[in-house]
Amino acid sequence: MEKIKAPLFAINSADDLVNPPELGILEREIKRVKRGRYILLPTSDKTRGHGTHSQPAVWGPYLAELLKVPQP
Repeated sequence: MEKIKAPLFAINSADDLVNPPELGILEREIKRVKRGRYILLPTSDKTRGHGTHSQPAVWGPYLAELLKVPQP
């Protein structure tokens, strides 16, 4: 993880039962990525648990933000 040089956004949904945020794994491990950022999407009527990854309307604004980050 320390070798990753590109900006990286790690996004999870609060209602994800496959990768539950309560375990704290992603929040802990993203600190090893120099330009990493952890984003926890709150549960809403638009999130679908682990299936939120297929809902670009939910995480799309973060992708737009990531694409504006200067590359190394």
